[in-house]
Amino acid sequence: MPVLARLGADALVLLHLAFVLFVVFGGLLVLRWPRCAWLHLSAAAWGALVEFTGWICPLTPLENRLRHIAGEAGYAGEFVEHDLVPLLYPPGLTRDLQLALGAGVLLFNAALYGLVLFRRLRRSRRTD
Repeated sequence: MPVLARLGADALVLLHLAFVLFVVFGGLLVLRWPRCAWLHLSAAAWGALVEFTGWICPLTPLENRLRHIAGEAGYAGEFVEHDLVPLLYPPGLTRDLQLALGAGVLLFNAALYGLVLFRRLRRSRRTD
């Protein structure tokens, strides 16, 4: 059971990282595939809500619980813990920095969605 719990915790870190990357950079996918906007906007709304309210993502306590079941006290020893965990939980992350990161992500994606809308408007004017 501890091995499965550890694998589950590691898989959650990877899933968490993939979700964060999708929230941050998913607007780039929308440039190519505009129909995935609904999925990205939902994820970005959740990400912004978590950042701006200071909530803890539900994946975090689940990961910690699995690590506890695996007999681990914390993150130590392997690639996932050393290389991926600090990306999700950077040392020195303050509330102000968290808000600034959230605002930066929103501005970046707003610019991308502005580009998507500009392209759509330009395309519709050509067909008129």
